[in-house]
Amino acid sequence: MNNRKIKIEDYKRYLRVFDPIDFDAEKWVLAAKNAGMKYIVFITRHHDGFSNWDTKYSDWKITNTPYGKDALKMLAEACKKYDMKLGLYYSTLDWFRSDYPYETGRTGQYSGRTEKSDYASYLQFMKNQLTELLTNYGSIMSIWFDGHWDQTNPEGSTDRTSRIDWKYEEIYGLIHKLQPACMIGNNHHLDPISGEDFQMFEKDLPGENKTGLSFQQPSDAMPLETCETMNDSWGYNITDRNYKTVKQVIHLLVNSAGRNANLLLNVGPMPNGEIQKEFVDTLAAAGTWLKQYGASIYNTRGKIMPPQTWGVATRQGKQIYLHLLHQPQTSFILLPGFTEPISSVEIMGTNTKLKWSKVPEGVFIYPEYPVQGAIDHVVQVNVK
Repeated sequence: MNNRKIKIEDYKRYLRVFDPIDFDAEKWVLAAKNAGMKYIVFITRHHDGFSNWDTKYSDWKITNTPYGKDALKMLAEACKKYDMKLGLYYSTLDWFRSDYPYETGRTGQYSGRTEKSDYASYLQFMKNQLTELLTNYGSIMSIWFDGHWDQTNPEGSTDRTSRIDWKYEEIYGLIHKLQPACMIGNNHHLDPISGEDFQMFEKDLPGENKTGLSFQQPSDAMPLETCETMNDSWGYNITDRNYKTVKQVIHLLVNSAGRNANLLLNVGPMPNGEIQKEFVDTLAAAGTWLKQYGASIYNTRGKIMPPQTWGVATRQGKQIYLHLLHQPQTSFILLPGFTEPISSVEIMGTNTKLKWSKVPEGVFIYPEYPVQGAIDHVVQVNVK
């Protein structure tokens, strides 16, 4: 809508043809579960303002399409049935409503709005919708906000001050009041704001800034999450065949864990409501890998040491996992400055013991990297 400069009056025509007839919430949840995922974040409302649930506060919603059903209700029920946590993405930016402060926005300037905006009205609208989402759909793990950047200078600017007062203390306070355990994150590409519970990085690993969106430093005080796409598109793109390989997906997951972050891997469903086979197959293969190596990812902590040329490390209790994502240039790797007493070193999931030796600089480990290569050669260091 924004990129193609589509006016609201033209974009509204989609309402009569939106019909994801093959949407099956259980299939979505089982595809995620089969991939080893622990939670789903569903787009309840994106920047075009369209609500994917039966909201009382807008006619621009899924239940007014030929499809007519509340997709979120079905997804929430399937998540509960299969013990999958559910988070909700919610756009604070809106290209559709006139009360959103579009005059000062970076985007949405071609939608044809002429009325003066009214943030007090828009804020109340968001509060009403968030109350619905946190009241009618069971336990919600997180609210994933996006759109703050619309009211700031571009990422990398010296001044990223918002041109409007979003009144987050009111929004965040409402969420924590309705569901105290619901975590709040905001994709503002800034340091965390008071009231937020986790920090996210868009299309970047924490501490990296390859996309030019992540100038902020990773927090040491709160959980981290990186979000990435299965190809190059967030939504379904019929011509985008630049699919990430199974190896790329696993490396993304491992590199996130090694930096103490979760991976939120995006899938853009097809117009009929199905998730395309290319995505499902890749996710299933990643899930197969996790069945074997999940102990080196789930409930671990990263930042044991800085990322190395060969990969990253994760830890749970007395087990440290060295993820060799690339073949070392020598027959050994050095764990710099490592001083803990080691009981044994082995190739994870086997009884193959590996040689190691303490040196003043740390610990040398001889990982016996396989000749045929590996998606991820995991070495387990057991400490006393």
